[in-house]
Amino acid sequence: MSLAAIRKVAGAVFKESVRDRVPYSLVIFAVILMAASFLMSRLTAGQDLKVIKDLGLATMNAMGLLIAIFIGTGLVAKEVERRSIYAVLAKPVSRASFLVGKYAGLVLTLAVNLGLMTAAFYLMLQYLNWTTDDWIKQGWRAPSHDPRLLVAIALIGVQLMLTTAVALFFSTFSTSPMLSMLFTLAVWVAGHFSGDLRNIQTAIDSPAAAVLAQGLYYLLPNLDALDVKNEVVHGLPIAWNAVGLGVAATMAYIGVLIGSAVLVFNRRDFK
Repeated sequence: MSLAAIRKVAGAVFKESVRDRVPYSLVIFAVILMAASFLMSRLTAGQDLKVIKDLGLATMNAMGLLIAIFIGTGLVAKEVERRSIYAVLAKPVSRASFLVGKYAGLVLTLAVNLGLMTAAFYLMLQYLNWTTDDWIKQGWRAPSHDPRLLVAIALIGVQLMLTTAVALFFSTFSTSPMLSMLFTLAVWVAGHFSGDLRNIQTAIDSPAAAVLAQGLYYLLPNLDALDVKNEVVHGLPIAWNAVGLGVAATMAYIGVLIGSAVLVFNRRDFK
């Protein structure tokens, strides 16, 4: 793989994504939802900060997921549909560099959009801090600008990196972007319920189903380990060791997905 080629492809993906209306519309929608959460918080006396933090983090996660799925599943499919894949592969760019560059470009797009939503989120929290009486602030279990919020947002970014890798993997061999979207969404949902898969044998009587659930538990990513939203919102301690292991496992999982995608893409015949 060539780093120069990866940078060029990543830059092209980022520029194309910037021109695309989907990321901007989703970011605007996220800002609107977070603003709505601020209005809703006024209806819950004494819970303003918790409501805003909870809905704000959930909104960023949901909007980032939509961007990763809608754009990620079309990274390769669009090139094939437009038949521009032939011109790209005719250039001195290896298929591996092309695919990794596509992934890097979308991750950069997600990082920028997540940064914009984070800025809007902090502006809302700052406004709440300015307009809240000191005696109410004393009842907050965590400050409005709790540094751990950035940890939760960074872990959302790691989850989106994994989701992007899953979307890219499915897009390399699936001829239908809709199927790729459904598969990616299914992996994301299952990843957030991996703990239930591990303990499912205590709730069902079927040994075969229990074995299947155990297999899925070890096969699918554990996104639940990267979700510290509840701890951050309610001022609870974060299990840093579990988070560190979760991040390491996720990065390894991303590497396996990208490597598998490259292998599939190298074997694919576009003639």
